[in-house]
Amino acid sequence: MTRLSRLLRITWVVCKYRLDTFLPLAELPMPLRVLFLLAPWHVFPVPDASRGDRLRRALEELGPVFVKFGQILSTRRDLLPDDMAESLKYLQDRVPPFSGEIARGIIEDELGRPVGQLFSTFTTDPMASASVAQVHAATLHNGQPVVVKVLRPGIERVIHQDLALMYLMAGLLERYWSEGRRLHPVEVVADYDATIHDELDLQREGANASQLRRNFDNSSLIYIPFIDWDFTRKRVLVMERIEGIPIADVDALRAAGVNLKVLAEKGVEIFFTQVFRDSFFHADMHPGNIFVDTRNPADPKYIAIDFGIVGTLAPDDQSYLARNLLAFFKRDYRQVAQLHIQSGWVPSDTRVNEFEAAIRTVCEPIFERPLKDISFGHFLLRLFQTARRFNMEVQPQLVLLQKTLLNVEGLGRQLYPELDLWSTAQPFLENWMRQRLGPAGVLKTLQAELPSWLEQTPEMPQLVHDALAALRHAGTNGDQRATVAYLREQQARNDRRWRRLGLAGVLAVAALIAARPEARLWLESTPAVSWGLLAMAGVLILRSGR
Repeated sequence: MTRLSRLLRITWVVCKYRLDTFLPLAELPMPLRVLFLLAPWHVFPVPDASRGDRLRRALEELGPVFVKFGQILSTRRDLLPDDMAESLKYLQDRVPPFSGEIARGIIEDELGRPVGQLFSTFTTDPMASASVAQVHAATLHNGQPVVVKVLRPGIERVIHQDLALMYLMAGLLERYWSEGRRLHPVEVVADYDATIHDELDLQREGANASQLRRNFDNSSLIYIPFIDWDFTRKRVLVMERIEGIPIADVDALRAAGVNLKVLAEKGVEIFFTQVFRDSFFHADMHPGNIFVDTRNPADPKYIAIDFGIVGTLAPDDQSYLARNLLAFFKRDYRQVAQLHIQSGWVPSDTRVNEFEAAIRTVCEPIFERPLKDISFGHFLLRLFQTARRFNMEVQPQLVLLQKTLLNVEGLGRQLYPELDLWSTAQPFLENWMRQRLGPAGVLKTLQAELPSWLEQTPEMPQLVHDALAALRHAGTNGDQRATVAYLREQQARNDRRWRRLGLAGVLAVAALIAARPEARLWLESTPAVSWGLLAMAGVLILRSGR
């Protein structure tokens, strides 16, 4: 399909569902306004459906790329009115499948052997068909049931064409619509661009799955199927076939006797474990990608699939996010404002008092309701919307986090409407902060950083040689005062280096001792006062060299 024919197809769908009624015609320049007023879509009647349903149907008709874009857009309630976001939520991640024979051809091209040699059985009809790939059931020659995920043929070319048109439309909206700059439509398309290109490499998805599997090895919370790397390439992925009840089939879960309260709380624990313990989270946890292992209904376990989209947080983002949430639990809005500034999420010249007042205005009405009635995801959304008024820069990692949290919370409340995500989250965050800042966390950081410190010690003689060479150069130029000042500065710097090296040596010995289990237990039981005195001693040692 050429770009022109694709453009004509999109124009036809826009006309059919009268998406032109979404455009801010009154705000467009006169030439564009006249062009749109004379456009052919006016001969079509406006369908008898809500604007959200019209948009959803149009995206479904435009194909998998637009369906995926609609799914992502449905999570951006900071960009869409609630009624449209609710309609887009119902976009099903199922599109018409492509031929099973074509899938066989792709598998044979990628793996270099006939399907009959690769698998003992292979089902030509797909089990499911998604936006960028479809899956087929198969069995390995060792008897292991697997699923074979195959990338759609020609999907890269279609994505390239559709993205070019999306960028064009987003650019026009951002330029001519008064709300365009605030809503950043070009950035939204760019975010989608990065997301969908990540999903086009099935080896990347396999690597994500392997990492999550290691993170939750032998866990009672969630099971991640194994990836068979012998049969996985860029366009083909072979994964263990799992058995479970879809998370959205609540009636089937009840019939199986599943404890839905435990299941909902485990979902919350999985999310916070991924975000704060591992800093690596499954960021596409919609109902189609989650199943439940019901072999032990009293203690059910999640099963996740489709690992094309994952998120990570830097240690600083983890810390600031946890401290922000804990400050909210305490209604300490000033600390929330200060943390936003310290983290760089809002400009450093932001007035703390004004920002604090804005946050209080948003949050106080929320806290007047019972915690179980408060949506954690929408709470974060309101926070980011408020911060954006103070020129908060777009934080892609936080947008992905918020999207995932909305999915997790939505699933949890569907399973168990009385779910109190706040009471589940607060103990987890407090415990994580204690582990991060307590003796065990300090020792863990020390053990991780110590090799790097020791590697730098051989550079000390060269640093001294360079300093002496610089002094000789300064002396030959007759700048005696500069020489003396430089000498004093280098002497003080060297004193500090050697004192720090001595302190690092002491800490190294402590780290080695702490590696013994009995020593670690003793260190973790040491009172906080003792640690405070030790920290003060370290500060004095460092300052004595200044």
